[in-house]
Amino acid sequence: MTNANHHANHPTDPVATPRGIDHIVAGVSTSDGDGVKLTRVLQQPLQKRLDPYLMLDAFGSDNPGDYIGGFPNHPHRGFETVTYMIAGRMRHRDSAGHEGLLQNGGVQWMTAGRGLVHSELPEQEDGLMEGFQLWLNLPAKDKMREPWYRDIQSEEIPEYTTAAGVQVRVIAGASHGIEGAVRRENTEPLYLDITLPPGAEFAQPLPDDHNALVYAYRESVWIAGSEVPTRRMAILANDPGSDGVVLRAGATNHSPARALLIAGKPLHEPIAQYGPFVMNTQEQLKEAVQDFQSGKFGA
Repeated sequence: MTNANHHANHPTDPVATPRGIDHIVAGVSTSDGDGVKLTRVLQQPLQKRLDPYLMLDAFGSDNPGDYIGGFPNHPHRGFETVTYMIAGRMRHRDSAGHEGLLQNGGVQWMTAGRGLVHSELPEQEDGLMEGFQLWLNLPAKDKMREPWYRDIQSEEIPEYTTAAGVQVRVIAGASHGIEGAVRRENTEPLYLDITLPPGAEFAQPLPDDHNALVYAYRESVWIAGSEVPTRRMAILANDPGSDGVVLRAGATNHSPARALLIAGKPLHEPIAQYGPFVMNTQEQLKEAVQDFQSGKFGA
């Protein structure tokens, strides 16, 4: 697949009525797997508000003690995991026989479906490891589908640069005429990694009924006159009649701002979660635990 780099030849899609910010979330420091330190930005109480998204973790450290244990074998059922690596190397293996190396700028998209067991272990002993893991729900009709997996290397992620010098990586969905690496029809996920030079603006159309968040991870960004500080998540307001969002980097920023813009179409279905299993009913959760314990998730 050729690298879909496009430069400055796309007129900026106009956003006439941009959304504001509903509220800003700091996230909670926690650890997962074998002691990997991370910030859980989107937590369980926000799942209905940010439907179809279930979780967003941000991790980043140059101290190997914070990440070296990785995420040994653990099960998933009923949703998709999207891991985006900004820096570092992580080896993925799962019970369906998939294996891949996730590295700088790459994405691993895994549909757990009816269930699999996988591990994500660092292939580095020092240096910076930084990235994000996003959990995207599956509609009830797809929760027990066949597991699916795709490794997307950095050069396979379509990118473009606007006339204002804003660089956009389109992981999922579409932006300014550029199709992303992944499309999904029920949840219509949009996942952009946006780099804004100081003072630059970027407009992205969004349907007003899609839930959306912006996570600033380098410098701060401004939305509708409010600052989103670095390492904070802004939940965008679902303003009726709005047609998108406009991000702006502070003119006094010392370096380019970087932010994730993530949006999707809500499923409006019941969410029942028990750890790594996300279904619609408590009964289905019991079944998931039994199936896992009886070895039905593979190795």
